[in-house]
Amino acid sequence: MSVTAARGFEASGVSAGIRPSGKPDVALVRSREPAVGAAMWTQNRVQAAPVTVSRAHLEVAQPQAVVVNAGVANAATGAAGEEDARATAVAVAGHLGLRPEEVVVLSTGVIGPRLPMDSLLTGVASAAAALSSDGGDVASHAILTTDAGPKTAVASGDGFTVGGMAKGAGMIHPRLATMLAVVTTDYPLEPGEAAGLLGPAVSESFNRISVDGDCSTNDAVVFLANGASGVGRDARPDERLAEALHEVCRDLARQIVADGEGATVVLEIDVAGAASDEEARAIALRVATSPLVKTAAFGRDPNWGRVLAAAGSAPWNGGFAQLDPERLRVSFDGTDVFSDGAPTGAVPALGGPACRIELALGLGSGTAGYLASDLSTDYVRLNAEYTT
Repeated sequence: MSVTAARGFEASGVSAGIRPSGKPDVALVRSREPAVGAAMWTQNRVQAAPVTVSRAHLEVAQPQAVVVNAGVANAATGAAGEEDARATAVAVAGHLGLRPEEVVVLSTGVIGPRLPMDSLLTGVASAAAALSSDGGDVASHAILTTDAGPKTAVASGDGFTVGGMAKGAGMIHPRLATMLAVVTTDYPLEPGEAAGLLGPAVSESFNRISVDGDCSTNDAVVFLANGASGVGRDARPDERLAEALHEVCRDLARQIVADGEGATVVLEIDVAGAASDEEARAIALRVATSPLVKTAAFGRDPNWGRVLAAAGSAPWNGGFAQLDPERLRVSFDGTDVFSDGAPTGAVPALGGPACRIELALGLGSGTAGYLASDLSTDYVRLNAEYTT
């Protein structure tokens, strides 16, 4: 049930006619109990109107509801787009008895066009009327664009639940968030606590994936907690909440990579023995976003030379991250292909749905991991025809 797995949450998904296909395109999530929450947003300098408006809302109020439309991103639409986002929040608030500032507005789709507000507001009314504690699944369908299917995850603790839904298949690259995601829990939190939990969870999940190296204008991760479980607070439950939140975010992040536009294989990139964690992350990121590595993966070609070239050119601190080929070991799915400055001569057979690429640098204790998809001919086709 994704976002409604946690107690005290309702959701819905309806078709407002925004998407030409007629598929559901407006989702609504709300807490029936007073909630606290936080969000993380794209760092792209071009930020969509809903990002700007929702960030301002969270500066003055705790989020009680999230509305999402698919099909039109409401990005690069100027002051008119911001007015449309605010009008959407006002409409949701009116239907749910909330203040507009308590509503987070999210949009996804094509950049540039204005939202069809008559259709959207009609959809908002229908979504409000359709809210249900069983509505998480239909909501997870209503937020999709080029996704092959919905992405949901649930984790449970001692008497509480964390649930989430996400969308994302293209324009995926780590910049605080990398798609749209809504995560809920019935665990009790105080105002201000949600941000401290969400940041580390996003850093280790949504910020460690890449499909195509492009950072969206609309990326957001929203986290709501309403305390409806009634569980008490002590160190162990707090620790378990963090674990459950991380689990849900990691699950959703992997689903996004596996569903990358045209993706046929998930690359699991693991870097160990770097001079620092930061340099390990820079190297993992460089390998994860290399078009040459990704196209080789599509062809199931264990071309370790492309991995070496990418790893040795990882931008870091005005230059490149430290790497000594004489100490480097590279393996594909557990088979060493390069070690101590020379190829091993081994040629691993690649053919499964995932490929693990491990780099052991032998320089220190820094580690990092990334997930990435391959780059296929279908990715080119899908994005060549995105607006036509």
